[in-house]
Amino acid sequence: MTADRFDIAVIGAGPAGLEAARVAVEAGARVALIDDNPRPGGQIWRQGPNAAPSASLRDWLRATGPSTNLDVMNATKVAAALDDKHLLLERDGAPALIAYSKLLLATGARERVLPFEGWTLPGVTGAGGLQALVKGGMPVRGERIVVAGSGPLLLAVADTAQRHGADVRAVIEQAPLARVASFVASLSATPSKLAQAVSLARAVGVSRYRAGSVVVKAHGAGRMEAVTVRTRSGDKTIEADRVACGYGLVPNATLALALGCVIDGNGAISVDEHQRTSLPDVFAAGECTGIGGMELARVEGACAALAALGAPVDARLVQQRSRWRAFAARVDRAFALGPAARALPPASTTMCRCEDVSIGEVAAHANWRDAKLLTRCGMGPCQGRICGEAAALYFGWPRVVAREPFAPVRIETLLAACDATGEVQSSGR
Repeated sequence: MTADRFDIAVIGAGPAGLEAARVAVEAGARVALIDDNPRPGGQIWRQGPNAAPSASLRDWLRATGPSTNLDVMNATKVAAALDDKHLLLERDGAPALIAYSKLLLATGARERVLPFEGWTLPGVTGAGGLQALVKGGMPVRGERIVVAGSGPLLLAVADTAQRHGADVRAVIEQAPLARVASFVASLSATPSKLAQAVSLARAVGVSRYRAGSVVVKAHGAGRMEAVTVRTRSGDKTIEADRVACGYGLVPNATLALALGCVIDGNGAISVDEHQRTSLPDVFAAGECTGIGGMELARVEGACAALAALGAPVDARLVQQRSRWRAFAARVDRAFALGPAARALPPASTTMCRCEDVSIGEVAAHANWRDAKLLTRCGMGPCQGRICGEAAALYFGWPRVVAREPFAPVRIETLLAACDATGEVQSSGR
């Protein structure tokens, strides 16, 4: 299998990846933009039957998308990272091999989903998961929905559901009201974010927003029918057809870990002021380097591309990056998970949905390795991306390192990996 060669391979077509690709393409580099979604845009600019491209994405599609030195690989999985700067891909169900001179990771973030009683019932999703489903065409008109967890995303999810006909019964935020209020006051430093927050609050309704509360149980016979919310004044049950619960985002550093990049204590890829990772010719930008929002991701994407090209980074970009990193730090402080969100659910609660392992079974072990070996926790298709993050939060265990292949792929792709490994090793001799 012959490798297609690129100057820069960008993994991830969200705001960071799109901006990195634009800068590199305009400089004349041959660029591969690889993403597992069927259309570019990532999670925040996700397209679908219920979501037209945003203005920023339309501009990119019109100006950069048609470039002859850009290969946009949608619906493409990175199956394995091979030696000598090669990646094994699965594109449209078939194996493909690419070689690169520089690699730019813009793999974004995953939602942190924490288990609670009844969370395996149909009708329970992540908060961001619900937004993606609605944009993808899932009907929610007439459904009673509770949005819960933590972070600014909750209001955006509630607004998306409401605009598509859902009855949003409540928005449940774990952070105490005082911290939320302090954060809102700090938005005066970023007027665009303040205007966005005010607009969302008005659309959803301030009366539906309940701070200092967490969902502790979903009830239902075969499907979700109600949720119990724990507040400082006691538990309250809300009738609902769906609950969307997500406790913020965590960096998606799966590929970086497999490559051997240094990861910081928050699970993010460590980068220097030029967005360089600890590995030569590997750069990273966006939420895989720390949760910071779309604006920061775009600036970091531009900085990373310039560094990969060997070009100087404009002082204006550095200033913007500092400004949005300060905003990200305020978000992190305001919505840091408190004791109620970190509390262990009952021991019988399922922790690993893939392998049907309970929290009690996992908690009986001293570390992730023992739990995995003796309970199969984390050995399902998601390779511990969900339960591993919960284990890191509850027990302080190191985050899970996924093994190749990084995603379920066809047997033909696995066979191609063996052939490709031999070819790469031969060419490197």
